Amino acid sequence: MKRNVTSVVFVLALAAGFAAPTRSSSVGAVALSASAAQSGQLHVTKNCSDWHGYAGDFCTITISNLSAIAPNARVYYDQAFGTPTGFLDSDVLLYVGTGDWAVGHCTLDGSTYRGLCTFSDGVGQLAGFSARVNVSPAGGLDFNWDGTYSFAPPPR
Repeated sequence: MKRNVTSVVFVLALAAGFAAPTRSSSVGAVALSASAAQSGQLHVTKNCSDWHGYAGDFCTITISNLSAIAPNARVYYDQAFGTPTGFLDSDVLLYVGTGDWAVGHCTLDGSTYRGLCTFSDGVGQLAGFSARVNVSPAGGLDFNWDGTYSFAPPPR
């Protein structure tokens, strides 16, 4: 799959302008630090009220059991909904904050609101991050990510 470097750079520049302060969440989820846990189960809920199907739109993380992906992190979508027809098939940027982000790809079936996201690497707190998560509707404009994650050891 060919990646459009210009689009990724645009999304990174766009994300830098939308940095949101991190707030704490008391939802009862166990927060795991990236340094303490190198792999495990990932459970995230995101709200997509700011996603309207256009390139550059985003969803906001509201709940996460991984401390490296804090509430208020954003998932930016590089492609618009509808190509192919009825699907979202987009490169994504998981933006936690300045210097803390990961890249991946998400595909979502617009008729069921179910899909798959994979992440291949990142920088800062998300350096070496990889994940494979199933996307499912959680009600309203909320969606769950449920799957596995790992952090590769830093290169020597």
